[in-house]
Amino acid sequence: MIDYTPLYTALLDAKADAWVSILPKQLADGFDVTKHGTLSEWQTVIESIPQYPLSQRLLNNFAIQLAPVDDLNSSELDQFTHQLKSLHPWRKGPYDLMGVTIDTEWRSDWKWDRLKDHIAPLKHRLVLDVGCGNGYHCWRMLGAGAKMVVGIDPMLLNVMQFHLLKKLYGEAPIYVLPLGIEDMPYGLKAFDTVFSMGVLYHRRSPLDHLYELRDSLRSGGELVLETLVIDGGLNEVLVPEDRYAMMRNVWFLPTCDTLISWLGRCGFKNIRLVDVTTTTIEEQRSTEWMQFQSLKDFLKPDDSSLTYEGYPAPKRAIILANSP
Repeated sequence: MIDYTPLYTALLDAKADAWVSILPKQLADGFDVTKHGTLSEWQTVIESIPQYPLSQRLLNNFAIQLAPVDDLNSSELDQFTHQLKSLHPWRKGPYDLMGVTIDTEWRSDWKWDRLKDHIAPLKHRLVLDVGCGNGYHCWRMLGAGAKMVVGIDPMLLNVMQFHLLKKLYGEAPIYVLPLGIEDMPYGLKAFDTVFSMGVLYHRRSPLDHLYELRDSLRSGGELVLETLVIDGGLNEVLVPEDRYAMMRNVWFLPTCDTLISWLGRCGFKNIRLVDVTTTTIEEQRSTEWMQFQSLKDFLKPDDSSLTYEGYPAPKRAIILANSP
């Protein structure tokens, strides 16, 4: 059972009283076993995992690593691996837990490496990670010195994977909550840094999402925005007719200049593009820990520069900006 008292205290210190007043009910609803058919099964798995004494907690390696004082024997490793795989699919990572390597669908460390030297230092900062998945980047943020990291993600399996990790890690100022940014009260202005990575293109109204991000930042706080983009000039935007790379919920893919213009329109300052990278099948792929289709299945078999539907293949930009 996770103790949320330190989270409430930190949010009160940040003048986020409006969220603290409703968050306990939001968490109770989010973890209501009567609303989620497999939640009790996931909880049983997590409860069955021992709290192994740790010799090492590494948050600054490419893989989040938790090493036990005593190596697990082959039977224990098999059992632990089975328990981990019962929470399939593992999309964000990688992790090295008690000697078991979780080779996740995404090499999320590559994204972290692309942005870590550009962002404002996270030391002593209150950080929000929107759409954080199972919290891989949250752990990297904590490893970079953040005072507290709050991740939000509406997919309950992701949250439960994080709960497993936190049980193994022990107490730490890091939380992943079963919420979306639309569940946060308007006007918080509480966080020093807000990350939104891989979320904007899933929003039907991208400008509303940018306003939500701005609204969660304190004055002068930093936004770290990562999203799909296309090549082209100002005011060019791709709106897929139906699916994009087999995904139904992709709405707007702007050019970098258009995205910068949107951020300016929403009041952000000091806007700067720090990276543009084409996603490769080495960065996103199927593994034994994510056995469904992945990027190579979403591209044209005879032309990997195009999605299956004929659109430009995924390219991602990282833009930093400050709230007014």
